[in-house]
Amino acid sequence: MNLSVVQPCLTETDLDRIRHAADHVRAHDTDQVLTGLLPGLTAEERADVSRHLGYDHTAVLVFPASLDGLRDELRRAGMEPSAVRRSVVVRGRLVRRYGATVLGDSPVGIIHVPVAGRTVEIFALPVPSPGSPLDTVAADERVNGHESHHAFAVTAPGRVIPAGLRTLLTERGGAVLDGGGYNPVENVTVLYFRSPHHRRFELRVPGRHDPLPDPALALLGVMTGAWATQAVRTMAELGIADHLATRPGLDTDTLADRTGTDPDALRRLLRYLATLGLLTASDGTYHLTALGEPLRSGSGSELSLHPLALLYGGPFYDSFAGLPYAVRTGQEAFAHRHGQHHFPYFAERPELGDLFHRAMSASADMFTPVPDLVDFSGVRRVADIGGGNGALLGRVLRAHTHLEGVLLERPEALAAARSQLTDLADRVTFTAGDFTDSVPPGADVYVLSRVLHDWPDDHCLTILRRCAEAMRPGTELLLVERLLPNPEDPTPSPTPAWDIHMLCNVGGREREEAHYWRLLNAAGFKQVSCHALPLGASLLHAVRESTP
Repeated sequence: MNLSVVQPCLTETDLDRIRHAADHVRAHDTDQVLTGLLPGLTAEERADVSRHLGYDHTAVLVFPASLDGLRDELRRAGMEPSAVRRSVVVRGRLVRRYGATVLGDSPVGIIHVPVAGRTVEIFALPVPSPGSPLDTVAADERVNGHESHHAFAVTAPGRVIPAGLRTLLTERGGAVLDGGGYNPVENVTVLYFRSPHHRRFELRVPGRHDPLPDPALALLGVMTGAWATQAVRTMAELGIADHLATRPGLDTDTLADRTGTDPDALRRLLRYLATLGLLTASDGTYHLTALGEPLRSGSGSELSLHPLALLYGGPFYDSFAGLPYAVRTGQEAFAHRHGQHHFPYFAERPELGDLFHRAMSASADMFTPVPDLVDFSGVRRVADIGGGNGALLGRVLRAHTHLEGVLLERPEALAAARSQLTDLADRVTFTAGDFTDSVPPGADVYVLSRVLHDWPDDHCLTILRRCAEAMRPGTELLLVERLLPNPEDPTPSPTPAWDIHMLCNVGGREREEAHYWRLLNAAGFKQVSCHALPLGASLLHAVRESTP
C-alpha cells in the first residue's frame, strides 16, 4: 500500500500566531481593543468612537513554504479560509522595508478566516527553502510584527464622521498617521495609523476618500518648515498684516508700492502665505485671516506676535543651524555661532535687546489667569525675580490694588520694565541685580516666570536656594514654565519643540512637572498645586518649608 505524507506548509510557530490572533478576536470587543491601542482616550471618548466604528479584524503575517496548499492546511487546523488573493499593498510595504533584491518576485497572498463574526486576516509570504534571503524577513517580522495590526470598520457614511475620527484619534489618542489608500476590490479606503506604543491599526472607510499624505511628501513638508519661518518673518518685516488690516482687499501692485517690493516676487510670497493660512486671495486681492491677524504690529495689543516672528526668523533662526553641534556636545548653539551667550549678546546690541523684551511680552497672554489662581488677599508684597519687562508683575498689581511689587532684573531690562509699568511706578521697586547672587528679602510671594528653563539643574538649584534664603517659612513661590508631557501621555504637546529651542539658544531645557518638584523639594519648598495656563504654560505653586 502506497501512503503519501502531507508535508506541512506552515511551521507550528506560524500556526500558533494565527491561533493567537483568532483567540484575540474572540475575546475582545471594540472598546477593549481601543483601550489597548489608545490608552489616552477617556471612557467617554471611546464610547463615542465606538458608535461610529467596530472592531473588524486582526491581521498577522506568516511564512508558508508555498501559497499552494495553504488553504488545505488551514482547513486541517479547523479553520474555514477564503480563497487566496494577491496583495500589492503589503508586498509594497515589505519591499520598502527590506529592499526589492531581498523580496525578488515573491508574491504576498491574503486569506480571510471568519472568527466569531469578525475575521483573522492572514498575509502570507512564501519562504520556499531554508537559507533564502527571505529567512531574515521572516525572522524580523515574527519578532517585531510590523504587519500585524487590528482593524476597525467605520460604519458612518459620508465624510464628516471619518474626518472627525481621524482628528480625535490623532489629537486626543496620540496616534500617528501612517499611510493608506483606496482598495477598489472592496470599495474601501484604508487609513493606517500607529498607536503611541507603535502598534499598527487601521480604519476601513466605505467608498473612496481623500488619501493620507504620501510619506515622502509629508517629510518634504517637515523639511521645508524653515521656509515657512522665513516667509512669516518676511510678512512681519514688510508689515503686510498692518497694510491689510488698515485696508482689506489690496492687490499685489498696491501692496508692492506700499512695502517697497518687487510686484512679481511679492505675488509669489503672498501665494505661499495663502497656503500657510495667513492670507486669503480673491479676484487678485488679499485679505488677512484670523491666523495672520496676530502679525499686526501697530494694533497696540500685547497679543501681537509680530516681534516673535522677527526674533524666531532672525537671531534664533540662525542658532538652529547649529543644532547638530548642540546635540553632539550638549552645549548651546547660540554661543557657538555668536561667540557668547544670548543674554550678554543681546545686552550689547540694544536693538536686539528691545526686540527680545517685546517678543517676551508677545506671549504675555499666558499670564492672564494668574491673578485669580492664587489668593493674594493676605499678601502685601510680590517680588518678580528675573521678570523681564514686568508683564506678569503688572497684571498681578493691576488686579490687586493693595499690593506692592519688586522687580529684580538686569539694568538693561529694567529700562524696558519702567516704560511698561509707568502707571504702577509708585507701587514698584526696580532693583538691578543677579538672582544667582542674591534675591531681595521681605516679600510675601516670589515669582519666577520663564526663568528656570534658561538654566541647567545646578543653576536652577542655585536660583531656588537664593530665593529660599530671602524667604520666611510659609512664603509662597510661583513658577511659570512650559511642562514636558508625561512619557505615558499620548496627547500631542508643543513643549518638546520648545525644549530643542532652549537647547539651541540658551543652553537650558524644558522639564516635566515631576522634575520641577524634585528641584523645588531639594531647595526647601513644598508642593501646593499646578494649574494649566494659556499658550501651553503652567503655574507651579510652592511654599517655603524649611532651610535648604
